[in-house]
Amino acid sequence: MRVLFIGDIVGRPGREAVRALLPALRSELRPGFVIANAENAAAGVGITPVVAAELLDGGVDALTLGNHAWAKREILPALEREPRILRPANYPSGVPGRGAAVYDVAEGAVAVVSLQGRTFMDPIDDPFRVADELMETLRAQTPVVLVDFHAEATSEKQAMAWHLDGRASAVLGTHTHVQTADERVLGGGTAAITDVGMTGPADSIIGMAPETVLPRFLRRLPTRFEVAGGRAQLCAVLVDVDDRSGRARSIERVQRHTTDGASLRAS
Repeated sequence: MRVLFIGDIVGRPGREAVRALLPALRSELRPGFVIANAENAAAGVGITPVVAAELLDGGVDALTLGNHAWAKREILPALEREPRILRPANYPSGVPGRGAAVYDVAEGAVAVVSLQGRTFMDPIDDPFRVADELMETLRAQTPVVLVDFHAEATSEKQAMAWHLDGRASAVLGTHTHVQTADERVLGGGTAAITDVGMTGPADSIIGMAPETVLPRFLRRLPTRFEVAGGRAQLCAVLVDVDDRSGRARSIERVQRHTTDGASLRAS
């Protein structure tokens, strides 16, 4: 089974990059399942039902979220009714939505887990303990389990990959928006990368217009970040998994750019 995981989609440029580039990637790479982190897909922070539907109707099979899952309150009812949208599983009980799900595909079934780190982030429930609980439940249904670990610290993301080595098919880091060059398959058969990267404006500071970010660094002034415009990039990884054992055979970084960046608008 080949799974394409698309890194953090930022604003309209990220959504338009997915719309423009995903059909060719499906034809070229032939993934059986496509996942995307979409927690910044609506105007650079959060997601709305309209944006979620746009991505799901446009060829993405499942959406994962992160620390901005609740930024747009209108998404809350959709988290309850739409099993293809996953918020981090390690939020306290009682919050809307689900953190893991199993999906039927042509090659069998694939489980997707969304987790959020705690280092330099909100002190929510322990993602390692929650991961242990979910692995036992999900692997009883399918050996193919992919984890989106949305975390700030490189060490925490790598620690999760080693913790789940041999149990998860892949542990794929998101949140920091810069694609790392450490993709590998660990000894137990778990594919890992510290950060899949960002899908959004290429000429930006992690998706935001530089002129709205620089004042914070130069003068420590509060500014409102705005999604950049211009050409866009799509960052992803392609993971090839043995659907009988759940072990990853390979992981490959993917990066594409739009050819007509002038047509991509911010927001």
